[in-house]
Amino acid sequence: MLKDNIKNAKSVQELQDLYTATFGKNGTMTAKLKEMKNLDNDARAALNAENSELRELFKSRQTELENAAMMAALAEQKLDVSLNAEPENRGTLHPVTQSFKEAVAIFESMGYTLWTGPEIEDDWHNFTALNTPDYHPARDMQDTFFLKNGNVMRTQTSAIQIRAMEKLGAPIKIFAIGNCYRKELDATHSAMFDQLEGLYIDKVEKNINLSDLLGTMRVFASKFFNQDVDLRIRPSYFPFTDPSIEVDMKWGDKWLELLCGGMVHPNVLRNCGIDPDKYQGFAFGFGWDRLAMLKYGLNDIRAFTDSDIRWLKNTGF
Repeated sequence: MLKDNIKNAKSVQELQDLYTATFGKNGTMTAKLKEMKNLDNDARAALNAENSELRELFKSRQTELENAAMMAALAEQKLDVSLNAEPENRGTLHPVTQSFKEAVAIFESMGYTLWTGPEIEDDWHNFTALNTPDYHPARDMQDTFFLKNGNVMRTQTSAIQIRAMEKLGAPIKIFAIGNCYRKELDATHSAMFDQLEGLYIDKVEKNINLSDLLGTMRVFASKFFNQDVDLRIRPSYFPFTDPSIEVDMKWGDKWLELLCGGMVHPNVLRNCGIDPDKYQGFAFGFGWDRLAMLKYGLNDIRAFTDSDIRWLKNTGF
């Protein structure tokens, strides 16, 4: 009777219940095995044989039931290769990276060469060589991260211009994009932000002036935003340019600041070993993240670094 019940068990659970009733603590076979010491040799041999046979039957039936369950599951989950494949969920380049690639292509098409530099800078390249000595009030304009050894987290990519002029001299036509660091954090400012700098120095006979700077920016902005742009200039002050200007771009019905720049200050040229009586030119710089915000319609700069990919998927990058 027990053997038939084992062979006819319909599920692993049913078989397990039967096994417990047979070999569990209060099982029928367990009770018999406890009385084995009172049996003669022939009875013991017969009981051992019955015990082994039953255990083998249980094991064999369990294997059959498990295989049957697996085949049934496979039959339900069978892949229909004739169905259309689901679209791949591929990753995309970050919008700052995409806009960076666009900027590189635009400036290289205008003859500029890309330069990079260290993010941890010494005082000379970050301040002093840019006509910002220790006593200069312009140092108070920037909330700088100072390191214990006297170095700083780069506050501006203008330091790359100094390194490039020290190495290449003049004439020179370069641009740089990199991370900068200042103690600022709100919807339009970040403690770490991307900045783009440009520098064009040539002989004075070529008469490079602010009109050339404005024309360069008009070409860049038109290509970057894929539309004609209106620009205006306002007088400003920076220790490393003279005269200094700020350039605004009309966006919709508003004027928005595009960049800061001006003619490179003679002291900056001298600090880099370039004679300002023989060479002159312009420099410009702007916060790259805020430019990317305009291009992609974002209103909070922190969206670039808050690790939430949902907005990235929903903006069509």
